[in-house]
Amino acid sequence: MGDIGFFKKTDSRESEENLGENEEETAVFSTQQQQDAPADLNLQPERVNLDHLFPGIPTDFTQIRSVYMGVDLSKERNPDAEIASSSGRKRKFSFSLTQEEIQHDLDMIRIAGEKQAEPQHIGFFLRIEDEVARRERLEREKAERHHEIAKQFALDHACGQDDPRRYFSKSSAKKAAAALKSVIIDDDDDDKEQSGTPFGMAMEMIQTRNSRKKLASNGLGVEFKWVPKNVKRSGCEVPSLLDLSLRGLAKNADAIVSLDHVPDMLRHKLSRLLCDSRKMDAHFLQLLASGSPTEIRINDCSQVTEDEFTKIFGCCDTNNLTVLQLDLCGSCMPYYILQDTLARSSKSLPALATLSLDGAHRLSDEGLNMLALSAPALQSINLSQCSLLTSAGINNLANCFESTLRELYLDECHNIEAMVVLPALKKLKCLEVLSMAGIPTVCDDFVIQMVEACGKNMKELVFPNCLELTDASIKSVGKNCSKLCAIDLSYLSKLTDKSMRYLANGCRSINKLKLSRNGLSDEAIAAFLEASGSDLTELSLNNIPLVGLNSALALSKCSRKLLSLDLSWCRNLNDEALGLIVDSCLSLKQLKLFGCTQLTDVFLKGHSNPQVQIIGQELRTVSKFLNVLKPQGPPLRYSPIVTQFARLSPSIDIYKKQH
Repeated sequence: MGDIGFFKKTDSRESEENLGENEEETAVFSTQQQQDAPADLNLQPERVNLDHLFPGIPTDFTQIRSVYMGVDLSKERNPDAEIASSSGRKRKFSFSLTQEEIQHDLDMIRIAGEKQAEPQHIGFFLRIEDEVARRERLEREKAERHHEIAKQFALDHACGQDDPRRYFSKSSAKKAAAALKSVIIDDDDDDKEQSGTPFGMAMEMIQTRNSRKKLASNGLGVEFKWVPKNVKRSGCEVPSLLDLSLRGLAKNADAIVSLDHVPDMLRHKLSRLLCDSRKMDAHFLQLLASGSPTEIRINDCSQVTEDEFTKIFGCCDTNNLTVLQLDLCGSCMPYYILQDTLARSSKSLPALATLSLDGAHRLSDEGLNMLALSAPALQSINLSQCSLLTSAGINNLANCFESTLRELYLDECHNIEAMVVLPALKKLKCLEVLSMAGIPTVCDDFVIQMVEACGKNMKELVFPNCLELTDASIKSVGKNCSKLCAIDLSYLSKLTDKSMRYLANGCRSINKLKLSRNGLSDEAIAAFLEASGSDLTELSLNNIPLVGLNSALALSKCSRKLLSLDLSWCRNLNDEALGLIVDSCLSLKQLKLFGCTQLTDVFLKGHSNPQVQIIGQELRTVSKFLNVLKPQGPPLRYSPIVTQFARLSPSIDIYKKQH
């Protein structure tokens, strides 16, 4: 017959009415057993047979359920049997009750025996089983919770408080999923859609390859074996005569008296050299602005004062100016300076197509509005780190250039509310580039509505450090941005492998991809590279801890057009993996390996790619590798400048009024 186990510690006075003489016999027998048995630290609960106390009432759970439910459960869970926990480990389950709980249960059994009510018997014992299951579940949840706390504690100490890897725990993932109130991803539909897609087929191939153990634990498979080569490398590259001449001019820029008839390309290179050496001053700015310039590009205007800026641009001929870059010009860009210089009339910049004011921390909404009225042909504007700008200023800007603006950069503009400017940004039907890095209010709703309205022409999206974005945003990007060429998803800790699936299946023309510091798996990255990585020219996997041999194989096979690769802090890549990548990607010119302390001279001196520059493995000045003399990019990244916008502006205004 069944029996109910409980610990020996009982109160004979409390159970005197229920046990009577049988209780005394049991106690004597138990005491005798304790004296005869050797000492054992693993105390086991004593078991008391209650069948003779309540005849006709089964006291075994299995018997109860088989008698009253007609089900043979003789193989049901035994309280002393081993059960498997969710983590795959086994542990003993022991069912123990307090003294009060034992007394309460005995009273219930006695009352049920007196009334002879079978439904109550069933309900009582089912409640006991439910209590067992509940306690088991609580213990399991408690163990999991402690495990997650330990993992988070370890990450906090290993990564620091600001490292995005702190948020890769299961508990944080659950919180992130719960925060998605407006967008719900149907996992079942996603799984059905995966089969037969480029990403799904690539993932199946990778899983099959891994299951067949083609990737050995200590290196690459036999067919992918890399052998280091003893290649004699030349010393430093010999600079060209043009480079030497420009560097000489930069050192003696204060002696230059004129830049007339100097091509814009050489002006840009010389200007960049001066900015990098912190020698850009009002004298050289005057040389660039003299005559009737078409392009003025300066990366650092921080040394130009208000008076100098007013003197230079107050009399500058800006009728032919198409590109104006005055980055870090915050000290000389208040509205009262603009109204006397660049925005001195309603159309003082009639041909201006590209305007960059990155770091203009004194630029206000009023000043931006004056610039918008002065440049009717504007197609690209960079307002990154303009901390005084608000949502109202961006709304006015978007309303002025609904049919012309193609590129908009708003990085680190923390006073801008993404959902407030959304209605105005959705009107920019020609928008090709949208950069909103570091704006905390950028969320899934913003991205989804934005790409649904403007995604058909979108070529580049930049959302690093927009910490609220999840897979839902990338799913919408994959559905609506088929022409996407570049995307930056760095520091987005809530993204999972699904994001790579959406990009691989929906955006087949990506050539620039940045995924720094994300929790993506090695298999997902490799599947993306095999499905859609053939056109990549720039890839950043900086500080993705799981990048390993699968990604290395995919890069070596599918990314032959790669020019720049960042694998810094990817410490699962050994010498063989890096050697295979560098020797296979013959177009590779720049490889960043900061923090890859696992690499040795076997790779550094054994690869056979003579043109690749490896940055981060030797104690050298980083600026030496940045090639400041490379050609300047075009005014617009993806489209040519349409100069007829200025002439068509009156007809555009009439069209707006009619529609």
